[in-house]
Amino acid sequence: MARELSYLEAIREALAEEMRRDPRVFVLGEDVGLYGGAFGVTQGLMEEFGELRCLDTPISESAIVGASVGAALRGYRPVAEMQFGDFISCGFDQIVNQAATLRYRTGGRVGCSIVIRVPTGGNVGGGLYHSQNTEAWFIHRPGLKVVAPSTAYDAKGLLKAAIRDENPVLYFEHKYLYRRAKGPVPEGDEIVPIGVAATRRAGGDVTLLTYGAMVHPSLEAAERLAKDAVEVEVIDLRSLMPYDKAAVLASVEKTGRVLIVHEDVKTLGLGAELSAVITEERFEYLDAPVTRLTYPDTHCPFALGLERHNLPDADKITNALRTLAAY
Repeated sequence: MARELSYLEAIREALAEEMRRDPRVFVLGEDVGLYGGAFGVTQGLMEEFGELRCLDTPISESAIVGASVGAALRGYRPVAEMQFGDFISCGFDQIVNQAATLRYRTGGRVGCSIVIRVPTGGNVGGGLYHSQNTEAWFIHRPGLKVVAPSTAYDAKGLLKAAIRDENPVLYFEHKYLYRRAKGPVPEGDEIVPIGVAATRRAGGDVTLLTYGAMVHPSLEAAERLAKDAVEVEVIDLRSLMPYDKAAVLASVEKTGRVLIVHEDVKTLGLGAELSAVITEERFEYLDAPVTRLTYPDTHCPFALGLERHNLPDADKITNALRTLAAY
């Protein structure tokens, strides 16, 4: 039976269910216990599971990730929260040089089953240090899995999959969606597999590849194009590494035109890799250059109006789709 939950509630439900299912699962991070998390995601968990399974930590991302790696080596399955995803850089060494490499440097004998929850993204007026999209830093590193849900259903299902995975998973949850994205979420053990994209809208004229918060304005733009008899296929990647290459290439073969939309900056974002792969492997199907619509290569301003000027939105996506369709 499905109920309507918010994106935030779906994350909280996934955490609680996995903690009940497996006593090895625990959460840790700054203010995740008594306070319930900076955004309220972990509210109620300390009351149910106690302070040793809902662990408040010092303000040190390197300590949070380092302790998670150590706990994983002892057989636990920690879920670490970065209070704001921007500060994950303070734990960068522990992620890319420790967690990401454990399985390789032990010849497969030791895994690192940690999840790092990364509240990410802008459109909330957070300014420089509370608005970045840092997924490309980690997509580049072998040994890490990276996911980015766009719906409440996927927020729950992908987090459950991440917690059960034997590898380190970075779970990018978009702050703008916490209380805005709502939808049906089944009760019980619905898992969204890592590495499988979702076709949010079928179409035969243009492929639109996106993920996270950009799924929603992309769908709005696609509906606008439909009024002009241009059918846009919107693919929500959901999983960024590994991504669903087969789904991407199959859609390219069908439409011959590709727009990639993401909130991260343009240079060396995920769109660059997708564009390269499509061009290398399906060039003969393309009827137009692969196009990217992203945040500009700049920092996030504090003024919300200026920030929104930089962000991709339904109007910008609509214009890009029209240009591509007319090429």
